Amino acid sequence: MTGMLAVSRAGHDRRRLYVIIREEDEYVYLADGRNRTVKEPKKKNKKHIQVIKKVRMEQPAGGYSDLEIKKTIKMYQEEANVEG
Repeated sequence: MTGMLAVSRAGHDRRRLYVIIREEDEYVYLADGRNRTVKEPKKKNKKHIQVIKKVRMEQPAGGYSDLEIKKTIKMYQEEANVEG
């Protein structure tokens, strides 16, 4: 699941897009590159997210960067607006 886009389905961040940067048991760690950075990811229960399987970021050797996460989310949002 790491590297995939996900939408929050519950909580105050509902409907917000994130990239899954780490996974542990029933939790995932999410970053959006802005409010939730790679250094300060959001811990969320897997039950409370919807994974978007169309988009997946490859993890670079140095790890994810906030800039690349922001670009990926922005590209997905632009494609979704064109399609919808």
